[in-house]
Amino acid sequence: MASPTAAASGSSSSREGTAKAMVFDQISQTIQSTSNLLHLMQQSSPSQVQLTKLPKNLLAKTTMIKNTGQVLEQMPQVISSLDAHMENGLQSVPHLRTVSQLLANMESCQLSSLSQAHLPEKEPEMGKQPPAKH
Repeated sequence: MASPTAAASGSSSSREGTAKAMVFDQISQTIQSTSNLLHLMQQSSPSQVQLTKLPKNLLAKTTMIKNTGQVLEQMPQVISSLDAHMENGLQSVPHLRTVSQLLANMESCQLSSLSQAHLPEKEPEMGKQPPAKH
């Protein structure tokens, strides 16, 4: 026997599929109506030159609409995947800061040892001699 949540999930999926089919049918009907209207306008309008610049066959756009629908269906999975990658990246930030700090420290130590190797030997400082009596 199916659990109540599985039944609810199935009916939700069914409703979603029905809603998508209804939207697609409405879009297709709109394209067909617009195409018919365009043909009527081209036949009866004095400004046919401007009308010929409009899409000649709106029905050809149906495939693009189907493809757009498929892309939109995949968007939740894409967003979820990107969200997981972002979360993973954010968890790595403290480690990256540590590595960056270690690299900066190594660079500083190397520069310090290089600068000490190239400095001439220092002369004894004047401040270390006993003060002269006047």
